Order: sequence, then structure tokens, then C-alpha cells
Amino acid sequence: MDIKPSDFTVLIVDDVDANVLLLKLLLSKAGYKTLTAYNGKDALHIISRNSPDLILLDIMMPVMDGHEVAERVKEMPDKKEIPIIFLSALNSPEDIVKGFRNGAADYVSKPFNKDELLIRVNHQLSLVSAKRMIVKQKDELEKTVEARDKLYSLIAHDLRSPVGSLRMVMNALSMGVDRESIEEDMYEILIMGNRLAEDTFVLLDNLLKWTKSQTGRLKTVFQNDVDIYSLIRGELEVAEVVAELKQITISIDGYTESKARIDQDMIKTVLRNLLNNAIKFSERGSEINVMINESDERVQISVKDSGRGIKESEQSKIFKTSIHISSYGTEKEEGSGLGLLLCKEFITRNNGNIWFESEEGKGSVFSFDIPIQR
Repeated sequence: MDIKPSDFTVLIVDDVDANVLLLKLLLSKAGYKTLTAYNGKDALHIISRNSPDLILLDIMMPVMDGHEVAERVKEMPDKKEIPIIFLSALNSPEDIVKGFRNGAADYVSKPFNKDELLIRVNHQLSLVSAKRMIVKQKDELEKTVEARDKLYSLIAHDLRSPVGSLRMVMNALSMGVDRESIEEDMYEILIMGNRLAEDTFVLLDNLLKWTKSQTGRLKTVFQNDVDIYSLIRGELEVAEVVAELKQITISIDGYTESKARIDQDMIKTVLRNLLNNAIKFSERGSEINVMINESDERVQISVKDSGRGIKESEQSKIFKTSIHISSYGTEKEEGSGLGLLLCKEFITRNNGNIWFESEEGKGSVFSFDIPIQR
């Protein structure tokens, strides 16, 4: 990597005047800026005030030797990344190993070859330059991602309310219209519009919550004594409206009177996403089963469908935030791929666990548990 020497400052530390003058002349001629110190104590003072980009450090010095200087530098939080090249006539394997253990980036034996020294200096400063470029690009990328997430959040927030109203209107129309009273084509268009309104609302709701969680603006608000069964029943009633569009029935097996200390909105979001996914990937006219099982400490909720299932090669990717997975439903329903990622994060925030079993062509069972409040 090519660097501009004048952008870098090298600190020369040696107790011999002639060595300091020679190194200063050599580095200055190569274009580097230099600082000088004649003992370890002065070197630490200069380092604390000036932050050089590289230190050329003699080992055998009075007051404080090079090894102790290196140890002190590595103890400074904002200086410990400064590379150190040891310069010493002590060139036994033991001395070299000790130097590296004390934080040396490189080791040059005295008397040194000037071309070798300049190459080693250039190499270390090239690494410094590369690290700074990576940090700069990382910071720029984080700012870009943060701006993007805020934009997504703003868009989702502004659209969620009107789309939510549209969703309610379309649900009411779909449930209230007698199929026999209108033409078949018009009825299909109405059903399609209802499904699109539902999918869009879920997409916006997931997008809004995901961007808030990624930007640290989503707080977990725990409520005490939440009736678990009532919460499940409430989400089932909403899902049944969507399921009816595909003539899918939803049954519930099990019961619990237990209460939980949870963020209700988060657990509702989890249930909503699992039910919507089950509907999305189930064939028309099939059945979805919601199962409730209770142990001494936890309540387990499972959503089982007999849909298309998940390929074995895809199963390990399901809950990974670094991999985006989205696929079409049995009737070409679209998704964002955010739903299951939200489920994973929300269940974790509520001290629960989430897992699944799936077989391609036979269906899936997604389960999670939450602790019972005693």
C-alpha cells in the first residue's frame, strides 16, 4: 500500500546522540516527520502529548529501558495501538521473543541496514494507514445504515396508520359481502385486495419494529400478570379473518391459566408473525393447529401447519440476521424476511426460547416458550 510519508510522525527513542541523529536524518530524508527522546521517561511524556504514528525504540537505556516503555505504552488505552519497532544489539532469540511479548510489532538488530529499516518502517505505517481507512469506512457505513434505518422507520411509521385503516375496511368488506351477490371476478379482486392490505400492514409493522430495534429505539416494556391464554385467543381471532380467505381453519389445543411478566406487544407480534407465516405457506383448505403446553416454570406455544415446509439446506439460516431469507407463499404471497428475525429478538428480550421443526413437503412447527410469573 502506497503511503505519503509526510502524513506520518515517527518517534525515535535512543540514549546515544549519534544514533538519534542518524535515524532522524534517514527518516527526514525519506519524508517522515520525526520526534526524538533520549530516555524512556521522556519518551512516555512525548507519547502522551503527541501520539506518534510509529515508535523506533532502543532497548538498552538508562532510567527506563525499552521493554518497560513498551509495557507502559500498551497500558495506555488510547496509545496501545501505536506500533513499536525495537532497535537493539541484543539479538538472541530470547531477547527477540521478549520484545514481541512486550508489544513489539517488529525487531531490527543493530547495526541496522538503512534500506531494511526504511522498508520495515514503511510496512508498519502502511498497516496503520490501512487500519485507519477501515475505521473510517466502517464509521461511514454505520452512519449510512443508521440514516437508512431512520428513513425506513419514518416511512413505515407514516404509512402504518392509513394502511391499518385500509386493512380494517378491506377485512370488513370481505367478511360482509355475500359471495353469491357479486360476480366471481369482482369477488376475487376483493379477496386479493384484502390479502394485499393485510400483507402490507404486516410488512410495515415488522419494518417499523425492526428498524427501531436496530437503532436502539425499541424498549422492552414488561407488564405484570398478563393472561397468556387471552393473549393467544386475541391473536387467533385476528388470524382467523386472514385464514378464511384461503379457507384455512385454525384450531387450538391446550389451555393455561398462568400469567406472565412480558411485553405484550412483542409477544403479540411473535404470534402474529408465526400465524401469518403458517397461513402464507399452507395450501387452501388446510388446517393450522396452535398448541399450548405448560410445565412448572414455562408455557410453550407451538404453531403447526401442514404446508410446504422448509428445505433442510435453508433451516440453519432461518434466525440469522446476516442472511436475508424471503420466499413466496402457496398463492404467491410476498414477505419481507423480517418476521422471524423479529420473533427471535422479541422472544429473547422476554427471557424465552424459540425453535422449529420442519420437513419439506410436510409442514413446519414453530414453537416458543415464556416464563410463568409466580
